[in-house]
Amino acid sequence: MTDVTPSEPATAPRSLTVPLDRFYQYQLSERGLSAHTQRNYQRQLDKIVDFLTVRGIAHWADVDADWVRQISSQAKRDGLKPGSIALRLSALRSFFDYLVHAEQLEANPAKGVSAPKQGRHLPKNLDVDEMNQLLEVDQDDPLSVRDRAMMELMYGAGLRLAELVDLDVRDVSVRKGDLRVIGKGEKERIVPFSGMAKTWVMNWLKVRNQLLKGPEDALFISKLGQRISHRSVQKRMAEWGQKQSINSHINPHKLRHSFATHMLESSGDLRAVQELLGHADLGTTQIYTHLDFQHLAKVYDAAHPRARKRGARKTDPDNTPNSES
Repeated sequence: MTDVTPSEPATAPRSLTVPLDRFYQYQLSERGLSAHTQRNYQRQLDKIVDFLTVRGIAHWADVDADWVRQISSQAKRDGLKPGSIALRLSALRSFFDYLVHAEQLEANPAKGVSAPKQGRHLPKNLDVDEMNQLLEVDQDDPLSVRDRAMMELMYGAGLRLAELVDLDVRDVSVRKGDLRVIGKGEKERIVPFSGMAKTWVMNWLKVRNQLLKGPEDALFISKLGQRISHRSVQKRMAEWGQKQSINSHINPHKLRHSFATHMLESSGDLRAVQELLGHADLGTTQIYTHLDFQHLAKVYDAAHPRARKRGARKTDPDNTPNSES
């Protein structure tokens, strides 16, 4: 099959766009997909529609596995990273699943097409001293109090950005010290928070009314009195990183990663950290065990009953290394 490079933009036929509109409605009403995920899928599927339109494909039934592979190859030529290509194929796979469910296709042609392999990047984190430096916000205006409360809560409870933004006041029990969090897949979990996170959430609740313009359920609000946006949280945290003279770029994910790393270093309890982070798969949590192998090796040496203690080589002649081993 020969690839075609378009000479000029073309208008997508309704035979491609109408099924997509029905798919988006299905995702919202039947599956309860978040608006953020919906937008991501729509961006990817719009690119696929453009790709098919300029190549004369007018019906989804004409898209076979070879075309799906071409879509992946074109995305790679366009400079997309493996993760973005995987997202594009995931969106297409979900759409084809919908068409099969709606009995408009007999089989999903994207099922057997794999995304390019992704290098497993270790998440970046701040060490404890850097976290303390970042969180030493001593300004007492409402926005600064709000920002410190957000950072303390994200680091203190290991929240995702979307989970932080979606928190309502009623989701927070200061007395019990827990949060009702809605995570990925609309899964609910109860997360404990205490110490400085609890203190600064209380400080924020005392001044929150100064930013209110009317009824608003959101825990964290903007200076306009509305639920703070993802972008605003990212921007404010980056600004605080600069103000507090942190050498690396600060973003919400880095605070969550730091929480996970520091909790594992202190407790070594992978299952507990999995629950706190809201990971469905333990393998997702295990990536954090690679962040400080030297620390984990020390824990193993000190705790495991069959681990060889360093001093044993000096005191026990039977532990003399064998040169043939």
